[in-house]
Amino acid sequence: MHRMDDRPDAPLTYHQAGVDYDLIDPLKVAAQRAAAATAANLAAHGAGEVTASRGESAYVVDVGPFLLASIVECLGSKALVADEMAKLTGRSYYDAIAQDTIAMAVNDLITVGATPLVVQAYWAAGGSDWFGDAQRAKALVDGWKRACDRCGVAWGGGETPALAGIVESGRIDLAASCTGIVNPKTRLSVGERLAGGDAIVLLAASGIHANGLSLARKLAERLPQGYLTPVDSTQNFGEALLVPTPLYVPVTEALARAGVVPHYAANVTGHGWRKLMRHPADFTYRVHTLPPVPPVLRFVQEHARLDDREAYGTFNMGAGFALYVAAADAQRCVDVARSQGVDAWIAGRVEAGPKQVVVEPLGLVFGAGELQLR
Repeated sequence: MHRMDDRPDAPLTYHQAGVDYDLIDPLKVAAQRAAAATAANLAAHGAGEVTASRGESAYVVDVGPFLLASIVECLGSKALVADEMAKLTGRSYYDAIAQDTIAMAVNDLITVGATPLVVQAYWAAGGSDWFGDAQRAKALVDGWKRACDRCGVAWGGGETPALAGIVESGRIDLAASCTGIVNPKTRLSVGERLAGGDAIVLLAASGIHANGLSLARKLAERLPQGYLTPVDSTQNFGEALLVPTPLYVPVTEALARAGVVPHYAANVTGHGWRKLMRHPADFTYRVHTLPPVPPVLRFVQEHARLDDREAYGTFNMGAGFALYVAAADAQRCVDVARSQGVDAWIAGRVEAGPKQVVVEPLGLVFGAGELQLR
């Protein structure tokens, strides 16, 4: 049991904030192993799994002329920040929260080379009265549709249960599932082509995205003005936390049109920069260029008193998505991303060697044992 140190000058870790991946990850691994045993069921339908997609961010099935990919993701606790900011400001932030929820799903789906086709919504409230707030409900619907249009996907439908006794009264649990297509099959990106010498291209983050909010919410309790504490001259803490997660679909679709097929991709979410070694094989990921850290994450690091290891092992720290491409395609990858309004950098390279992430400018090394996803 980890006792929380409530001194305002004490470091505040993600573990202390109530999220312990050492407890969560073993269940995820056990579930993956059980799920793998069900793959034989596909044969009766004339289909088969793409085995290499097991343990990746999206699951891929070969249905003959093309591949299907699917994913389900939940938003997590970011909606709690929106609820608290609504009390303080009188406005609804659920348009941005809607984009965050969809981004959690589609940004995972595109890692395998898929084009998202259909999004389904799961909005589970603590009671029917949640849906009676017309301003909040309209913001959620409008934001959800806008995000779908931005990704070029159809919103197929969803489920809106009222789960009193399961979800806390006045709260909502938001999730999205997404189905996509890999066509042609040569767009598949599950890491089989990853090799030493490949470049690591990082796409810019907009802020905290939807990971690390448990720590950020705990930090707000320590701040003298809570969520209204200024981060810089333009935003307070709550506003900065609620900047929506980018939708990276336009970038990956533009790369496909440009003929650039990533050898691998990773959505930098939970586990921070440790996610850069998500690929199951042994490679060293050497980073030589750091993207700018969004002000809200610099603020969190400073006020939670996190060292670089804790910060970069928890948050995206400015890198929202990683693309691993042939070195000859790296600059074109950057140019394509920027043409879609997303900043990007050639940040490092893949090398033969032990499985680790080496962040040279900070003197950080994350070893293979610090990321157990399979």
